[in-house]
Amino acid sequence: MFKFLSSEPIHDPLASPTPSAATEVKTTTCYMCACRCGIRVHLRDGELRYIDGNPAHPLNQGVICAKGASGIMKQVSPARLTQPLLRKAGSERGAGAFEPISWDRAFAMLTERLGHIRATDPKKFALFTGRDQMQALTGLFARQFGTPNYAAHGGFCSVNMAAGMIYTVGGSFWEFGGPDLDRAKLFVMMGTAEDHHSNPMKIALGKFKRGGGRFISINPVRTGYSAIADEWIPIKPGTDGALLMALLHELIASDAVDHAFLKRFTNAPQLVMLDDGERQGLFAFDPDPAKGPPGDGRHPHNKLIWDKTSGRVLNAYPEGIADGCDPALEGHYQLADGARVAPSFQLLRERVAPCTPEWAEAITGIPAARIRKLAREMGDTAFKQAFELPIPWTDAWGKVHPTTQARPVAFHAMRGLAAHSNGFQTVRALAVLMSVLGTIDAPGGFRHKAPYPRHIVPNYRAFNSPEMIQPNTPLNAAPLGFPASPEELAINADGSPIRIDHAFSWEHPLSAHGLMHNVITNAVRGDPYRIDTLLIFMANMAWNSSMNTMAVREMLNRKDGPDGKTGEYMIPFLVVCDAFQSETVAFADLVLPDTTYLERHDVMSMLDRPISEFDGPVDSVRVPVVPPTGQCKPFQEVLIELASRLKFPAFTTAEGGRKYSGYTDFVVNFQPQPGIGFLMGWRGKDGDQHLRGEPNPKQWEAYAQNNCVFQYHMPETMHYMRNWNREYLDFAKEKGWRQRNDPVQLALYSDTLQSFRLAAQGKSAGRQPPEELRERIDTYFDPLPFWYPPLEDAATDLAAYPLNAITQRPMAMYHSWDSQNAWLRQIHSHNYLQVNPLTAQAAGIADGGWCWVESQWGKVRCMIRYSEAVEPGTVWTWNAIGKADGAWQLAPGADEARKGFLLNHLISEELPFARNASRRISNSDPITGQAGWYDVRVRIRPADPEEAQESFPQVAAVPAAPGVLGKAASVLTYFAGRRA
Repeated sequence: MFKFLSSEPIHDPLASPTPSAATEVKTTTCYMCACRCGIRVHLRDGELRYIDGNPAHPLNQGVICAKGASGIMKQVSPARLTQPLLRKAGSERGAGAFEPISWDRAFAMLTERLGHIRATDPKKFALFTGRDQMQALTGLFARQFGTPNYAAHGGFCSVNMAAGMIYTVGGSFWEFGGPDLDRAKLFVMMGTAEDHHSNPMKIALGKFKRGGGRFISINPVRTGYSAIADEWIPIKPGTDGALLMALLHELIASDAVDHAFLKRFTNAPQLVMLDDGERQGLFAFDPDPAKGPPGDGRHPHNKLIWDKTSGRVLNAYPEGIADGCDPALEGHYQLADGARVAPSFQLLRERVAPCTPEWAEAITGIPAARIRKLAREMGDTAFKQAFELPIPWTDAWGKVHPTTQARPVAFHAMRGLAAHSNGFQTVRALAVLMSVLGTIDAPGGFRHKAPYPRHIVPNYRAFNSPEMIQPNTPLNAAPLGFPASPEELAINADGSPIRIDHAFSWEHPLSAHGLMHNVITNAVRGDPYRIDTLLIFMANMAWNSSMNTMAVREMLNRKDGPDGKTGEYMIPFLVVCDAFQSETVAFADLVLPDTTYLERHDVMSMLDRPISEFDGPVDSVRVPVVPPTGQCKPFQEVLIELASRLKFPAFTTAEGGRKYSGYTDFVVNFQPQPGIGFLMGWRGKDGDQHLRGEPNPKQWEAYAQNNCVFQYHMPETMHYMRNWNREYLDFAKEKGWRQRNDPVQLALYSDTLQSFRLAAQGKSAGRQPPEELRERIDTYFDPLPFWYPPLEDAATDLAAYPLNAITQRPMAMYHSWDSQNAWLRQIHSHNYLQVNPLTAQAAGIADGGWCWVESQWGKVRCMIRYSEAVEPGTVWTWNAIGKADGAWQLAPGADEARKGFLLNHLISEELPFARNASRRISNSDPITGQAGWYDVRVRIRPADPEEAQESFPQVAAVPAAPGVLGKAASVLTYFAGRRA
């Protein structure tokens, strides 16, 4: 028996298991972060004992991180919810007063309430999810319900990275593509926290450095991956775009660009109309109807070039890429009708001409000489260390290339670039930089992962027809997508937003992932309308997932009476589905207990976010390795049950019966198109078909028998240049990954953005933005990348708040999931504000001392740590370590609540709108709606010695939820091999 404070070990780690113990090893997929590594779960007598990496898995190859190995502690977390809960009548939200109810009652309540909403006004139901991996299902649920009010977490994560690159090169970092470190010689990482793509990145970086590769990190902070960089270049947050523009200036000025690549594979030589009028800034086109409609985001190929050889205008395709033709990249020309035109590359050259290294130095803090050296390194590596692989391939126009050209300069970037209100254009600048070097899908550069690349613009139109929001009727398009013009915006006839988060409106036209961070604020304000029910899954909106946390907590409790404290809640019904007692659970009207990743079936699907490798598609599954705890149900099963009860057409037979018995049945048998399902491995009746085939009733068993993963290796002739690779384009269309098999020309110049700008300027027919938004659209929807200060700067006294403040996720924790993890808490039980010693000493704050951090929006009290691994104008901390007292079943007075803190208290989800002082607008990128997490400016001062030595603000402790697992001490006896 465990003896408290005894020196006797809990168990002898060298002793053999007891003879009666039956040890079993099961494989599944980790979910301690979004990396989704393969794991082996070791059980003894059916009880979870140990987790390690699966050596047979292609993603992590047996490597496991601290998070992954600690999944066992998530399973036995005291914070586990175990039964459905209903807020007690008469209790207030936030008090955490619940009564247990049955699933039958929970389903009956939801069926009645949602059924009424669907039969009357479907848009009054909103479904928003956090860092889940089932957006193909949740998006389908919303579409079948008939509500446009759906999105996942991307709007406050990295939509700028996804959209900025997809609108430029057809793919992006993370699941969609990445750096080819096997063949790169120079690797430049920008704005990447140490958790993103954790194990694969560690494996690749280790091999890269052992092979002699040079690694440069550009980041305000030197932690994680940056700690092993050959060189760290500190930069001021939000200024990466200025650096990239200066690098483009240097590369173009020194002619360190890939001319052949630009002429054949990008829109660099295509002629842009310069004369004032409705087509100003759009591409010139051939009016012959046989050539198709004018080139735009949906029909990109009817464009013109200037042939230097013949001295005349030619069609870009096929004449402009024919042998003997030499498309001009520079110069100014006239069409036959006298219209003035110029190649888009000429306009890029003119754009970056004033962006000198000296200009960038004043913005970024990086010396001009270092910027010039970095540009030379990139150019020299791309062209002087270039090589060719003996891999022949045929491009989309039939030209056979006997070898594949390598450009061994690789980049990687994430939220450090994305989470700013200037992030879209910054990411565009990075994508254009990679393009002029010729690195896109080239050996040693940026490589796509199936099903990418997508078309530019992807053939996914977001729902945009308000007249289609009808009772008991699915939407005619998915709630999320990629608009190609103002005609595809989700707006009403008067220009007002259709969606509660204002996504795809004139405020944020290209908001491909929605604006989850504005849902609660807008819903409480009734802007553009009131909703009835908000369903939140796996998102801690009452704490670390919200900007302006304390105000959001108040809004969740606000009522519609004159004093805000009487009447009906502004959001009448709040449903929270979570596996743990997070801070948000206390505000729920109905709590649905989710399972952990070890207790459920799940898919990493080609329809959603697969785990593909460079050489071919990869998807994977999770299978239960232990039974569900208590009455927990997987959220997937909850959605299938509700969809069946509500009789959504996609979930109902022709006779009106239930089409799917549950989630596993749905995954096997649902087909968005013939032969295409959620999983691509072991299809066909006998499981002998892959990628495409009829449903296989034994598909789950096949995955379970094969390490829960399916990998398809494409022939090497399809490994590279997939934007233009004829063999790959045909293959991808055949397998259902693409709707068309035409090439994907890189958009150095974005006519999609220009179409919005023309509307704002009043030069085009069709939809027009509201007057107060015209200047905003005209300014930021520039077809060429440019740098501008984050929007919050204009609303801030920069002299009073001179410091930038940012957060990062630690390598040992992911969001708020892991602060209740008994093992990981030993690494991070609280956080400090990391400050450069020069900055802290100038403010009179000692190392380890308590200080106040203040922004114009709020203040926190916290402890600081001196660190020379941060540039002097920036302070930073780990994200989501601080917790509310009582949440996550942490002991009263736990470090997380008394010493931990959130920077969220310093951030606002809205900013004053410059054109209308009475109006506020989302603190987000004006193009995509990406939350501007890293734009806040702060100042620091020492706390008074007489003040309480605890973090501020504090919130009232919440009681344990009924049925919560609790009993933290039982974790110790658990590891003695004895049941508590």
